[in-house]
Amino acid sequence: MKKLLQITKALADENRLRIMAMVKEKEPCVCQVVEVLGIAPSTASKHLSILKAAGLIDCYKDGRWVYYHLPRNPEEHINNTLRFIYSCLKDSEAAQLYMERVSNICDLDPSCLTRSQKQS
Repeated sequence: MKKLLQITKALADENRLRIMAMVKEKEPCVCQVVEVLGIAPSTASKHLSILKAAGLIDCYKDGRWVYYHLPRNPEEHINNTLRFIYSCLKDSEAAQLYMERVSNICDLDPSCLTRSQKQS
């Protein structure tokens, strides 16, 4: 029951669903999530940690950047959850427009993006 509650709570937030849409197509770092969602770095980190604790995403570190992605070998219940999420999002016009923004921002160099965020 605890795992189910963790997953459903993780998915009960629009920003976390947006992050799930991002990681399906890209492997964003925190600064890219911040830029796409327009939220503070600490808020982005909190959302990412909730999704990671639920087993819906995973991460790796490359230098000073931490990149987030779908789990490589998800348990069956996670795999079923991911299929459900993406089947719901695939026909969403809003999700398609959102993914265009994600693609543009995730193509930017994280160090340049971080510098511009610090200047704002």
